[in-house]
Amino acid sequence: MKLVYTHENRLLVSNAHNLLEQAGIECVWKNEFAASAIGELAPISSWPELWVVNDAHSERAAALIEIAFSSSSLPQWICSQCEEMNEPSFDYCWRCQTEKPESTS
Repeated sequence: MKLVYTHENRLLVSNAHNLLEQAGIECVWKNEFAASAIGELAPISSWPELWVVNDAHSERAAALIEIAFSSSSLPQWICSQCEEMNEPSFDYCWRCQTEKPESTS
């Protein structure tokens, strides 16, 4: 088994787990409930971890996670209503709530 992702935010690790499962990559959690040990352990030692069962899938798994969590691969978009610059992950303009145009999805 190889470690492919760890983060202090359990939801991000869960998201990565779901992504890998959908890709057919078997993985397991470690430290899923270790947050209660903070104080006895260093906080980073208790972060949830995602491990790939088959070592041969580790590079592909890491690449999928990198692509999914990297917003730099997607361009920012400009709101057609207020001309505000928005992050690629936003479906609505943060300033005026105008929906993101489909051509920038």
